[in-house]
Amino acid sequence: MSDGGLKLLDGTHLTTTIAAPFSDPSAVSGAEVIDFADSIVSKSLYGLRLPVNRRAVALERVGVLDEEKFRGEEVEKVVAERVMREYVNAVAEGLRDDPLLVAVLDGSTLRLFLDDEDDFAMLAENLFTELDTEDEGKLSKSEIRNALVQMGIETGVPSFSDFPILNGILKAHGAEGDDKLGQAQFAQLLQLVLQDLAAALAENPVVSIQNIKIVNGSYLRKLLADEKQLEDITEKIYRQWSGSQQARSCAGIIRSYLEEHGELLGQISLKVSDSVMLLYDDVFASIDTKRSIAVLEKNELGELVKEILDKLARQLDASPVLQDLDN
Repeated sequence: MSDGGLKLLDGTHLTTTIAAPFSDPSAVSGAEVIDFADSIVSKSLYGLRLPVNRRAVALERVGVLDEEKFRGEEVEKVVAERVMREYVNAVAEGLRDDPLLVAVLDGSTLRLFLDDEDDFAMLAENLFTELDTEDEGKLSKSEIRNALVQMGIETGVPSFSDFPILNGILKAHGAEGDDKLGQAQFAQLLQLVLQDLAAALAENPVVSIQNIKIVNGSYLRKLLADEKQLEDITEKIYRQWSGSQQARSCAGIIRSYLEEHGELLGQISLKVSDSVMLLYDDVFASIDTKRSIAVLEKNELGELVKEILDKLARQLDASPVLQDLDN
């Protein structure tokens, strides 16, 4: 999955085929083992280091509870290779359950706009219209900066804080001050700035992990494999349904329960977003009407719960829901 420089890292890109270049295989230090394993993971993250919390979980899963102590130890080659392989596997499994969204801005997305005259003309026109709040038909040169901010990573433009070179590019093209520009002049200046920006990013790409939670079907699949937890959930839903004073369908009760317990889907926030509502609408619309309104025994209700959770998991795997953790 990629969109405007955004790439979804879900562990499928990590390899567990490891050939470690240890200088002395008979005396491998723990530090060499961890550093090499980290380098493998970093390559898959476009040069970024794995977030501290995820790294700690992966180390714990391979039995490295005290990293400093392990780094100072010597281990046999066979042990070193096992630890590295299991560490990479642990990272991959963590990414499958909780993928990362990474912005890789290397100028390629900008070049797509610049190479298509119609796309660029539309982009420049839309930006001009949005920034011309007074409807004067004129914008100051300094508005080019705001245009870049509005474009953002979705169109391949990094923030000024992540890529200070942008300030120099604006200055080099005189994109500062209050001199007024018409729409055509604005588009021409914007094009020159973006051309230089694309070239600069090709030489020095900007890579950053986005503070966005990717909700896929992994949590639901684990839930479906846990019979005890499924029984507990079914029991709670059954009680709500049996004790309801309203003539509500069992499907309606199941949906209400899921909306109130968003953590079952792997959400950070319990707030139901528009995308989650659409997901529920789609899944519950596919449930057989007769079953959804029928009076069911507890075991029948359990089967319906499983069916709904399975459909939700499949939908989330096909189209993950994105939650912006900054908002």
